[in-house]
Amino acid sequence: MTDELTFYHNPRSRAQMAHWMLEEVGAPYRIVMIDLEKGENRQPDFLAINPMGKLPAIVHRGVTVTETAAIIGYLADAFPEAGLAPAADDPQRGTWWRWLVFGASAFEPALLDTMMKRPEAPRGSVGYGSYEDVLGALETMLDPGPWILGDRFSAADVYLGSELAWAVSFGAPAISERPRLAGYIERVKERPAYQRTTGSN
Repeated sequence: MTDELTFYHNPRSRAQMAHWMLEEVGAPYRIVMIDLEKGENRQPDFLAINPMGKLPAIVHRGVTVTETAAIIGYLADAFPEAGLAPAADDPQRGTWWRWLVFGASAFEPALLDTMMKRPEAPRGSVGYGSYEDVLGALETMLDPGPWILGDRFSAADVYLGSELAWAVSFGAPAISERPRLAGYIERVKERPAYQRTTGSN
C-alpha cells in the first residue's frame, strides 16, 4: 500500500471543489486529467475507479473515494494537521457534518431544480422543501460567522463556499441579493488556495 494520493480531475467539473480542498490540505498529490469531451470518463480504466463515470475521484492508500462532499470530508480527516475538521469529540463536529452534508443533500438538488426550471415539487415530497427554504437555511449557518464554525475556516466552507460561488457564476437567482451570502462568497474567493485552483486573484 502506498501513501500516494491520485486525483482524477477536469477543471470543468465538480472536481474543481476537490482541487481547492487538496490545496488547503497541503499534502502532495498526483493529478490525472480526464478529458470529458473525448469520453475518457466512460472508458473501462476510469469506470473501474468510478462506475458512475463522474468526477472528482481520488485514490489514497489503496482506497477509492468518490462524491465531492465525501472526498472533502475524507481529506479533512486524513490530514488533520491542516485543521480543517473538528476532532471527533469536539462539539463542533456535529455542526461541521450538518452543513457539509447539507450542501449535497439540500442545496445542490434545490439549485439544479431551479436552474433547470423543473416543475416545483410539493414541499413535503422533497427533502429540501424549496429553493427559498434552502437559501434561508444557508443564511443561518453564518450565525455568527464569518465562517460556518464561527472564526474557524473548515472543510465545510470549502464545499458550501465553492458550491455557492459556482452557483452565482452560473447565474443562480437570489443568492447575490442576500448580503450575508454575497459577503461569504467574497471571503471564500480571497482564500489563496481557492485562487490557485481557479486562476482568480
